[in-house]
Amino acid sequence: MAAYTVKLWNSRIKEAVNRNCAQKALLLFRQMKLEGLEPNNLTFPFVAKACAKLSDINYAHSVHTQILKSLFGNDIFIQTAMVDMYVKCGQVGCAYEVFERMPERDVAAWNAMLIGFAQLGFLDEVFSLFYGMRFAGIRPDSVTVVGLSLGVLSAKSLELVRGIHAFGIRNGVAANVTVSNTWISVYAKCGDLASSRKVFDEIGVRTVISWNSMIAGYANFGNFFNAFDLYRRMLVDGIRPDASSIVSLISSCVQPEALFRGTLIHSHGIKSGCDSNIPVINTLISMYSKCGDVNSARLLFDSMSDRTHVSWTVMISGYAEKGNMDEAMSLFFAMEKAGETPDLVTTLSLLSGCGQTGSLELGKWIDNYAESKGFKDDVMVCNALIDMYSKCGSICEAREVFHAMPEKTVVSWTTMISGCAMNGQFEEALDLFHQMRGLGFKPNHVTFLAVLQACAHAGFLDKGWEFFDMMITVYEINPGLDHYSCMVDLLGRKGKLIEAMMIFLNMPIEPDAAILSVLLSACKVHQNIEIGKYVASRLFEMEPREAAPYVEMANIYASSGKWDRVAMIRSLMKHNKVSKSPGESLIQINGKTHRFTVEDRSKLEGVLIFTLLDGLALQLKDGGYALHVMTWEQC
Repeated sequence: MAAYTVKLWNSRIKEAVNRNCAQKALLLFRQMKLEGLEPNNLTFPFVAKACAKLSDINYAHSVHTQILKSLFGNDIFIQTAMVDMYVKCGQVGCAYEVFERMPERDVAAWNAMLIGFAQLGFLDEVFSLFYGMRFAGIRPDSVTVVGLSLGVLSAKSLELVRGIHAFGIRNGVAANVTVSNTWISVYAKCGDLASSRKVFDEIGVRTVISWNSMIAGYANFGNFFNAFDLYRRMLVDGIRPDASSIVSLISSCVQPEALFRGTLIHSHGIKSGCDSNIPVINTLISMYSKCGDVNSARLLFDSMSDRTHVSWTVMISGYAEKGNMDEAMSLFFAMEKAGETPDLVTTLSLLSGCGQTGSLELGKWIDNYAESKGFKDDVMVCNALIDMYSKCGSICEAREVFHAMPEKTVVSWTTMISGCAMNGQFEEALDLFHQMRGLGFKPNHVTFLAVLQACAHAGFLDKGWEFFDMMITVYEINPGLDHYSCMVDLLGRKGKLIEAMMIFLNMPIEPDAAILSVLLSACKVHQNIEIGKYVASRLFEMEPREAAPYVEMANIYASSGKWDRVAMIRSLMKHNKVSKSPGESLIQINGKTHRFTVEDRSKLEGVLIFTLLDGLALQLKDGGYALHVMTWEQC
C-alpha cells in the first residue's frame, strides 16, 4: 500500500513539473514527506528538475542534502539529475563536484556537465570533457553535438563550428532537428548566414524553432527583407508563429524604412494573441523608438499594466536615442518611484543620450549616480563616460576617467583616442595609440578610424598614409568605407583632389554618399568646379532628395561668380522637390533642454532673443563681417 502511495505522489509531482508548475511540485514533495512517506529513486529526479526550473540554489542544496541522507545517493539517474539541477541554477562548480564523485557515468551525465561548461563559454573545459568522454568509451549523441556547438560559439570561430558540423555528420546526428536548429543559430551568430541558410534548407521536417532560428539570424543582421520573406513562407507552410517568431521579426525592423513592416508584424502579433506577451511589447517599444516613432512606443509603454525592468529601460533608451533627455530623465525618476532600480544598461543609455545632445551638467549628475551605485567599477560604464565627456567637449574629465580605470580594454583606449581627436588634441591621440600598442593591445578597425580622423583633422598626411598602410599590412584589417573616407578627407584638406579622386575611383568596395560628400566639401574649399560637378552628379543620382549636395555645388558656383549655374541648381532642387531642413541648436538652462531653429519666433522670449541677434548682426557688419552674416541668414 505504501509503495502504491509513493507511486501516486511521484505521478502528481511529475505532472506538476511537466506543466511548468515547479513551485507546486516542491510543495507536493514537502506534503509527501510530512505524511511520513520516504521518496524513492523515481521521486528525486522529478524534484531536482523542479529546482532546475526555478533556478533556486537554496532549494537545490536542500534537495541535495535529502538525497545524500537517502538510500539513493549513488543512483546514476539521480546524480545526473543533480548535475543538471546545479547547471541550471548557475552553479557549475557544484555540478562538477557531483560529477567528479560519480562512481559511473552514462552519456546523459557527461552531456549535462558538458552543456554546463558550454553555456558559460568555457571552451577548454568543454573539449576536455569531450575527450574524457571518448576515452571512457562513451559514444557522443545529438545532445553532445549540441553542447559542443554551443561551446564553440564563445570563440566565434567559424573553423571550429565547421569542425563540429563535420563531426556531427560523421556521427550520424545531422538529421536530428534539434542539432540542425542549433547549427542554424550558431552559424548566424558567427556571421555566416549562408551556411545558416544551407542548414535550414536541408532540414527534412522543420519545427517552429527551425523557422525562428533562421528568422533570428536575419534579424541579428538587421536584414528585415529576408526575415519578413521567411515569415511569409512559414505561414504558407502552415507553421503557427509563437512569441519568439514575433520578437525576432520585430528585432529585424530597426531602420526607419522598416517601420511599415514593423507595424504589419505588430498587427499580426495581435491576431496571433502575442500582444499581451511582455517580451513582445518590450521589443515593440524598442522597434518603434529605433524607427523614429517614439510616440507609438510611448503609447505601448503607457498601456502596459505590468511593466518589467526592461520595459522602463527600453522606453528611457528610446527617448535618449532621440535626444529627448527631458523625457528620458522624467521616466528615470518615475522608474525609481515605481520601485524599479535603474541598472547599468539604463545608465549606459542615459550617458549615450547626454553625449549626443551635449548635456554636460546632466552627464556629470549621471556620473555621480553611477559612482553611488557602484557602476563605475564596470569597464563599459567608464568607456561610456569617456565618450560622453569627449562629445560634450570636456576632454579633461574624460582623461580623469580614463587614467583612473584600473583595467583598460581596447575599447577604452579607442574611445580616449577618438575623444582626443574630436577635441583637437591630435598629437595626444597619436601618442595614446603608440602607448596602446606598446602595452600589447591590438588595435581594431575602430581604433584605426579614430587615428585616421586625428590625422585628417590635423593635416598629418604622411602619418595618415603610414597608419593606413599599418592597418592593412601589419594588422591585416581590410579598410572599410569610413577608413577610405578619412583618407579622401585628409587628401582633400591638403588640396590633393586628384589623389583623393583616385582613391575614390580605385576603391575595392562600392563608395557611399558619405565619401562623395567629403570629396565635394573639399572641392568647395579649393573651388574645384570640374571635380565638384562630377561628384555632385553622382550624389544627385544616389540621393536625389538630399539637400546638402545641391547647396554645396551652388556654393562652389557662387564662389566663382557663376550665378547662372547657381540659378540652375536652385531650379533643379525645385524640380526634384528638394527641401532644406532649417538649422537647429540645443542649449541647456537649469537642466532643461531648449531647441532653436532658424527664424523660429515661437519662444516666449523670442522678441528679446531676436532683438539681441539683430544687435549682434549690426555689430558684425560694422566690423566688416557682412558676408558672414549674410551666409548665416541664408542657412
